[in-house]
Amino acid sequence: MDGDYGRLFYLVLLLMAVGGWVVVEYRQRLGQALRVGLAWGLIFLGVVAGYGMWGDIRHRITPSQSLTGQNEITLPRAADGHFYAELVIDGTEVFFLVDTGATNLVLSQADAGRIGIDTSGLIYLGSAATANGIVRTARVTLDSLALGPFEDRDFPAYVNDGQMDSSLLGMDYLRRFRIEIDGDRMVLRR
Repeated sequence: MDGDYGRLFYLVLLLMAVGGWVVVEYRQRLGQALRVGLAWGLIFLGVVAGYGMWGDIRHRITPSQSLTGQNEITLPRAADGHFYAELVIDGTEVFFLVDTGATNLVLSQADAGRIGIDTSGLIYLGSAATANGIVRTARVTLDSLALGPFEDRDFPAYVNDGQMDSSLLGMDYLRRFRIEIDGDRMVLRR
């Protein structure tokens, strides 16, 4: 609590210093100072709004998968160099980072919640070694899991107790396909 007062005091002191500088610098031109301040405020709000919406729009920006044959789906390489897949889990679309280095299908806390899993009621008995260290995991069973026309039922998955930007599509699901990487595309055949 004392740290909060210290931060507040520091912010007030900083605001007074910046405000004093503005008054001295623009004393004859306060209208111009207000316009410049308003412009910078709007720029700041635009950046904050764009950052907040990035999670919603990033999947629309990345190239999307396509059904390229009767038994194959093609995933284009995204600008970040990774492949992403959109699966439908129990009726909800979930975007996955395709990770051939991951053993299991791993859901982030956010994605698990979106598909109806009560993450607060999970028992995290397992653990996984990740790039960010050891994290706890809880095993769940997905009633329905579909990648395009390919559907699987009662599929085992894990919910990660750690921080994850995206759910991971690991080898326990990918091994159901023949995988071919050809330049900037990954082809999954079944």
